[in-house]
Amino acid sequence: MGKKKFSVNGNFKDSINTVKFLIERKQFVNSAPAVLPTRTDDFGVNKVAKSLHPKEQKLVISRIEDHAGIAKSYYFSSKGAPLAYFKAGQYLTFKLEIGSSVVTRSYSIASSPASALNGEYQITVKRIANGFVSDYILDNWNVGDEVIAYAPEGNLTYSPLRDAKNIVAVAGGSGITPFLSLARAIDQGDEDCTLTLLYGCRASDEILFKAELDALSEKNDKINVVYVLSHSDEEGYEKGFVGADIIKKYAPEGNYSIFVCGPGGMYKYLETELPKLEKEKKYIRFEVFSSGKKADEEPKEFSIKVINRGEESVIKASSNETVLCAFERAGIVVPARCHTGECGFCRSKLVSGKVYIPEGEDRRRIADMQFNFIHPCCCYPESDLVVRIN
Repeated sequence: MGKKKFSVNGNFKDSINTVKFLIERKQFVNSAPAVLPTRTDDFGVNKVAKSLHPKEQKLVISRIEDHAGIAKSYYFSSKGAPLAYFKAGQYLTFKLEIGSSVVTRSYSIASSPASALNGEYQITVKRIANGFVSDYILDNWNVGDEVIAYAPEGNLTYSPLRDAKNIVAVAGGSGITPFLSLARAIDQGDEDCTLTLLYGCRASDEILFKAELDALSEKNDKINVVYVLSHSDEEGYEKGFVGADIIKKYAPEGNYSIFVCGPGGMYKYLETELPKLEKEKKYIRFEVFSSGKKADEEPKEFSIKVINRGEESVIKASSNETVLCAFERAGIVVPARCHTGECGFCRSKLVSGKVYIPEGEDRRRIADMQFNFIHPCCCYPESDLVVRIN
C-alpha cells in the first residue's frame, strides 16, 4: 500500500502556536520582579482621567458677590490639585454637613470653562422658600471656608454633532447661570455657536448679571439677550412668559436648538408651548430637574429599614420628602449628585415597600425597573420600606 499524505490546516497550526506563546508568556511573567516598573498614577492616560474626573475637589471660597439681596455668587479656588475642566452648561455637586445631616446639592457653573484653567469656579445661589441647603449656604458660607465638590457633570452642553449651531436659550431666575457660562465661552472663542438668550424674570430688579449680559450682547454679534418680565409692565422689556410666540419672534433664521433651564413652573408651561414650534425632539434640551411631589394635605410618616454595607438602621420618613432626603436628614451618607434621577449615583435596591415617582421623572434603566432598583432622589415613600444602598 502506498503512503497516505496528510495536511495540517492553518487553524490547527494557529492553535499550536497559541499554546506555545501562552507557555512562553507565563514563563516570562513569572521571571519578572513583582514590582511595577512604573506607578499606574504616572501613566499619561491616568493623569488626564484623574484631572478631569477627580473623586472630589477641595475648594476654598475666595470671594463672594452679593446680588442686591436676591442671590450670592461664590468664587472658588483650588486647595491642592488644579481645578477639573468642564463644558459650559455643566454643574458642580457639593457635599455638606448640616447639623447631623450629610447632604449633596448641585449648582450650575456660571464661570467660563477657561476660568477653570485659571484656577477659579463660580456658582450662584438664590434663596428659595424653605430651602434647606440654599438657606444654609447663604447664611453660613464665608470667604476662606473650605468646601468639598465633586467633578463637573451634566449634559446641558453644546455639541456640534448633535445640536444646531444656533442656540435659543430659555432661562428663568437663577437658571441663567449655565447660559452665562455659555455666553462667556462664546465670547472667549471656546464655543463656536450663536446664542439667543430669552431671560424670564418677574421684574427688572430680579434680573441677575444684567450689566454683563448687556455688555456681551453689545460687543459680540453671536450673542443676543432679550428680557421677558412676567409681573411687571416696564418699558424696554417683553411682557409675559417665554413661550412659542416669543421664541418665534427672536429665533434666528434657519434651524436652531432650544436649551431650557429654570424653575419647575417654566418647565410645565413650556411642555405645552414648545410643541407649537413643531421641532424635532433632539433639538429641545431641558436641564433635568425634580418638580417634587405635590404635598399631601396630611403628610404620612413611614419607617425605612436601611441596609448599608451590611449595617442596618431604621429611620423615619415623610410622604412629602424623597427617600434620599430621609437618608440625608438621618445622617446616612449616600452617593448622590444630581437629585433629579439623571446621574444614577444614588441607585439602590427597593427590597420591599411602595414608592411614588412623579410623572416624567422616572429615568431608570429598563432592567432597574424589572429588578426593583430605584433612584431615592426622586422617590417618595408610600409605605414602610426596606432599602439596600448600593
